[in-house]
Amino acid sequence: MNVENQVTIRTPDVPGHEAFTDAKAAVARLLSLYETAAGFLSERFQEAMDNGQPETRARAYYPEIRLTTTTHAKMDNRLSFGHVAEPGVYATTVTRPDLFESYLEQQIQLLLNSHGVPVIIGASDTVMPVHFAAANDPNLTVPQDGTLDFNLRDNFDVPDLSTTHDAIVNGEGFAYPDGAQPLAPFTAQRVDYSLARLSHYTATAAEHFQNHVLFTNYQFYVEEFENYARKMLADPNSGYTSFVSTGNVEITDAEAVIPTPAKLPQMPTYHLKRENGGGITLVNIGVGPSNAKTATDHIAVLRPHAWLMVGHCAGLRNSQRLGDFVLAHAYLREDHVLDDDLPIWVPIPALAEIQIALETAVADVTKLEGYELKRIMRTGTVATIDNRNWELRDQSGPVQRLSQSRAVALDMESATIAANGFRFRVPYGTLLCVSDKPLHGELKLPGMASGFYKTQVAAHLMIGIRAMERLREMPLERIHSRKLRSFEETAFL
Repeated sequence: MNVENQVTIRTPDVPGHEAFTDAKAAVARLLSLYETAAGFLSERFQEAMDNGQPETRARAYYPEIRLTTTTHAKMDNRLSFGHVAEPGVYATTVTRPDLFESYLEQQIQLLLNSHGVPVIIGASDTVMPVHFAAANDPNLTVPQDGTLDFNLRDNFDVPDLSTTHDAIVNGEGFAYPDGAQPLAPFTAQRVDYSLARLSHYTATAAEHFQNHVLFTNYQFYVEEFENYARKMLADPNSGYTSFVSTGNVEITDAEAVIPTPAKLPQMPTYHLKRENGGGITLVNIGVGPSNAKTATDHIAVLRPHAWLMVGHCAGLRNSQRLGDFVLAHAYLREDHVLDDDLPIWVPIPALAEIQIALETAVADVTKLEGYELKRIMRTGTVATIDNRNWELRDQSGPVQRLSQSRAVALDMESATIAANGFRFRVPYGTLLCVSDKPLHGELKLPGMASGFYKTQVAAHLMIGIRAMERLREMPLERIHSRKLRSFEETAFL
């Protein structure tokens, strides 16, 4: 307890900073520090709800990991992560270590291996907002401003957007107030903000998200995903353990009934779970680059192993047919939603491991290979735009750019998802299915599309699933390509 500006501040009793050379023990201390801080704030907040405005201010701090090294790492130069670039002091604040336990153990162990010095675990100087602490208790809800008989800010710390940002991943030279360089791509506040947003947009808890994420822009894929999930649950040898639907409804029985939600969230999300997060999450982001950015902005904090776009597109070549596939190896970015975070001149490279997994999956599902695969799949540039009805404007400008870029397909999400994957260091890829050819008179009309939907959606989704299952078998260091990492990177993935 201390006094600041004549206001008494109550803080929880926590142990001081301590050195650890064992990753499991270090994470156990992070868990203890976090639970103490969050529990303290939740208890003080409940007291304020029961008894009215308290006479003191309640404050708690996120735990942190620190590393100080005076020598360069003896690193495995095949790895693009797990070490800091040069001697110095490095730190990261941590939230929800229960959710990130395996990730934290892995990243800390790599640091210990690379540098041969202990990590220091203790309370940081970064305050924990009461909203994020209360989010751990299903019985607590922080009311909106103005509904209490006192000003919440007078007694508790609240979220501060000035300290919730993407300065680290955007390469803006972020450092902690004491000068420590970042160990991880996100601060605790940034992670907590996204965890709250994920729950709001997807209507499922962050705990259910799997390491392999499929994005789609049509509900038809959701129906096929549930069908596949039920088949997997009926197979005791599949390795899949449960299926989670909107509203955190979880089933383990293939015949179980999932109630229809009263209303769907903005981005309905479904999880086919497997041990250690090895399953697949499907997110229906709907149409448009804004949704694609929103979803990936927040899912990125979960540090998925890969994400793929499997949606519909307009075919731009006369030789394409409805139902053909497009494997993106480049992107024409005219979505504009990431221009301020990732300049348009930044190239978004194709990742070999992802490309091979997708092409192999297409061959597996269609039973075509080699030169015959070209009958149903094109590899080329995908253009992503922000105007769904671009055909209604003067086409001379867009058509010229599409021709100059050698684009073979056009949609509204793929480049956004790939670019945010590049920005957040999450392996990405795109496999689209041609559903219309507006430049050649084949528009997406009900009569034309019905047959396509019936025959191609199941195959397309299965290709995405097969690609993810292939990626799941790869070592993490192979998937996380060095193409995603700069020469000034955080040690943590």
